Amino acid sequence: MTIEPPGTFREPGQAFLALVVGLAFLMNTVGRGVTETFAVFLLPVQKGLGVTRAEMTATYSVYALSYAISAPFVGQLIDRLGLRLTYGFGLATLGLGYYLAGTVTTPWGYYATAGVCGGFGAAALGMIVASSILSRWFTRRMGSIVSLPYAAIGAGMLIVPPVTQILLDSSDWRNAHRLLGLATLAFLPVVLLLPLTRISKGSDEWRQARQTATANVSGGWSVSMAMRTGAFWGLFSAYFWTSVAAYSVLPQSVAYLIEQGFNPLVAASAFGMTGMLSVFGIVAVGWVSDRLGRLPTVTVTYLLSIAGTTSLLLVAYWPSLLLLYGFVLCFGSMQGARGPIIVALLSKLYRGGNIGSIFGMLSIAMGLGQAIGSFVSGLLQHLTGAYTASFALGIFGSAMGLSMFWLVPSLRREEMPVMPQPVAAHL
Repeated sequence: MTIEPPGTFREPGQAFLALVVGLAFLMNTVGRGVTETFAVFLLPVQKGLGVTRAEMTATYSVYALSYAISAPFVGQLIDRLGLRLTYGFGLATLGLGYYLAGTVTTPWGYYATAGVCGGFGAAALGMIVASSILSRWFTRRMGSIVSLPYAAIGAGMLIVPPVTQILLDSSDWRNAHRLLGLATLAFLPVVLLLPLTRISKGSDEWRQARQTATANVSGGWSVSMAMRTGAFWGLFSAYFWTSVAAYSVLPQSVAYLIEQGFNPLVAASAFGMTGMLSVFGIVAVGWVSDRLGRLPTVTVTYLLSIAGTTSLLLVAYWPSLLLLYGFVLCFGSMQGARGPIIVALLSKLYRGGNIGSIFGMLSIAMGLGQAIGSFVSGLLQHLTGAYTASFALGIFGSAMGLSMFWLVPSLRREEMPVMPQPVAAHL
């Protein structure tokens, strides 16, 4: 091994950088694709366990709360111990959880397996890890780079839920869960053979910049320092309300369409199509935001999300494929589109900081929004027997998320006024 003198940077090859991005994309696809199958499992598992809709949608709330609780832990895990342990933990937890979900006989068992294990596994495979790793290898056009693994959310939704629906049509929900669990576990030995230690170390340039930031009096941005800024809480609120908007709609969308008279496979495919369009939407938003600015770009994304949710809501009054296409196009293309903007803002506002740990703390908002959005939406449907109030909650959440980017000065201007003085002990 050649030891390079300090101050020289060895540029990684294009193939290696493609591996870094591709690995983040793959793990996001697995983590989100598997957990988003909840939408197609909702009706068969509800019937199989003999529970109410509110009790069933509580599973998604448990999953989201588990994600929120584990997010700071995962941020510390990737920043301190690297990819091998983090991805290994994620694949093992998610795979075992979904396999065991096929054996449960009570809703509490389903909460523990698909909910708790699903939340912990998805957090360890998702954007908390990807944001930390990508910031170590890329310093420019972060919106465009981060949009690629973020697009895996849509890829997972495009592939896994429709395949799960096919499994449900040919078998039952228990076997479908077991097969998903085994398929997830099959990735474990393959991923662990990759050069994860080298990926975790980051580029020579990043390591030197990191050492320089640590040597400064301020020590760079820590979690505790970030939490003392308005930008952090503005992003926290935006993340929360955006999750409320998405997950008051998504978990019930397939069941809703079936109850409006659509074929189950058509409903599951529409759900998957929203995922496919989000791949293109996320990449396009990341590219546009790097060139036209975050504020105008994020404004358009929220307005399209509101239009898509409104279109889905109107299906209950005028069932038509045209309204369904409107939902798929507008809501689907903007699903996850705020993610690259948030990560790019984090990288810009908190340069030299512990991005994985800061993003992990910020991700609590996403988990809380998912939990509250899915639970309240299910409860509203249970109490009213309709989906109008549930989807209206989604529209309100989008409006609130948009308002954060306009009302918080540092988010609107994309600059941090001043770095707070460090506290005695950094998180």
